[in-house]
Amino acid sequence: MPVYVQHEVLGKVGDVFNAEAIWQAPGLALFSRKPLLRDLLERSPREHRGRAATRCFSHVTLMLPQDDVDDDRHLTRGARVRDLAQSLAALHQKDFGDLLKGDDVRYDVVGADALQPGQVEVRFGHAVYLPAPDEKILYAVTASTDSAVWKPVCAIYPDQRLALIGHDKATASHAVPGWPFGPAGALLLINDGPDAPIELQVRPKDTLECTFDPIGGCYVLKDGAARLFVKVARVGAPAAAKPAAVWKTRSLDANAGTMRPPPENEATFAPAAQQCVSLAALALPRLSRYRETGMESMEVGFDSALGVTANGDDAVIRFSVDADDQLHAVTGAGRQRISAPASFAPVEGAPIALAPVAPEMADRYCATVSLAQPPSVPVAAGVRFEFGRATPMLASLRVLGGADRIGLSRSAFSFEAAAGGYRIGRISPTQALYHLDDKMRFVAAIGEATADQPYLLPAGHHLVAGHYVLRFDA
Repeated sequence: MPVYVQHEVLGKVGDVFNAEAIWQAPGLALFSRKPLLRDLLERSPREHRGRAATRCFSHVTLMLPQDDVDDDRHLTRGARVRDLAQSLAALHQKDFGDLLKGDDVRYDVVGADALQPGQVEVRFGHAVYLPAPDEKILYAVTASTDSAVWKPVCAIYPDQRLALIGHDKATASHAVPGWPFGPAGALLLINDGPDAPIELQVRPKDTLECTFDPIGGCYVLKDGAARLFVKVARVGAPAAAKPAAVWKTRSLDANAGTMRPPPENEATFAPAAQQCVSLAALALPRLSRYRETGMESMEVGFDSALGVTANGDDAVIRFSVDADDQLHAVTGAGRQRISAPASFAPVEGAPIALAPVAPEMADRYCATVSLAQPPSVPVAAGVRFEFGRATPMLASLRVLGGADRIGLSRSAFSFEAAAGGYRIGRISPTQALYHLDDKMRFVAAIGEATADQPYLLPAGHHLVAGHYVLRFDA
């Protein structure tokens, strides 16, 4: 495997801002010293034919002790750092001009806390790139250990060919926050230009498993139980090119299908029962509607089995709505603002989908969160039941407890299994009810509906009341 990043700490340098001292030792000292920058560039050419170098690297990152860089910024406003970069670029151009092949020589000088006084660290190689002053970012690379909280890794520029992301900057172009695989493997990003998608390859080959998750719009790296999610997002591209476009470009049936609960397990209810009601999803409310209640935030947590939990210690992921209707995902890695549509995989093989609501419901709700394992309750035919925050029927489906005081009446609606579906009657005149089809697509806001003149909800369709998206099956 080629060395994508050449990394070396030079020997003790008397003056870390002296370009000549970093570039090449003078006179007879050439024969009794540790290699300096010129030697390293000469020994590691970018291209060669036999033993003869035909092209050299032209982008170099130089790291100095952080205290020296800070002092220069305080005393000279960074003049010595700028002079050092310019002087090294001039020496580079002078000594390797015939091997540049028209490439621009670029140096970047930064501080590093890990360096001792007099130490200088250099990095260059196939996967080290420094952008031109006016070069715009083409791709932004982010990573997550839980698919919820994403942290920046690096940018990819139009003229940049390669980037290597991994454990630390000693072996990669960019260190990935929370990289769980140690130094053994890394991920190579290959840019073939603005008209071609970024290609990702594991290096060394087969050290990690890498697959693309079309629902989450990200790459998933695995090694045993360790996982890492990587997104490569086109900057400034139309919406269809963003990772979220995985949702937008699919047909309505396919998109809605991601929210569809799995078939009910017949072993969970009495064999004689032919009807059941399931909690298919939770509807996250717009808390700005309820400012007078004093409720400033609401959280929904999911445990390792992706069941709803009120215990924060058991939650592998939580979704939060604040008083300004902003959504956040909260995990052990932190807290990050999110928007629908989105997909999260806190547990391998069981994604959680966050879906936008229809415009007709957007004044009350921010999004819906599908349940991976919808709980269900059997119901008898020909009997009218009531649902609300004070009714015993379907109480096991009201998983949010105290949050029910907003959006759900004490007695919200009645339902009765009948031929052709379920008869729905509104009990509380202030209770908002919405009809969604079997794919969770909006059908109607239910208007007048009483026990005598009920609204007929087809079997397999959904009813939204308060925070709950209930599926009524026959």
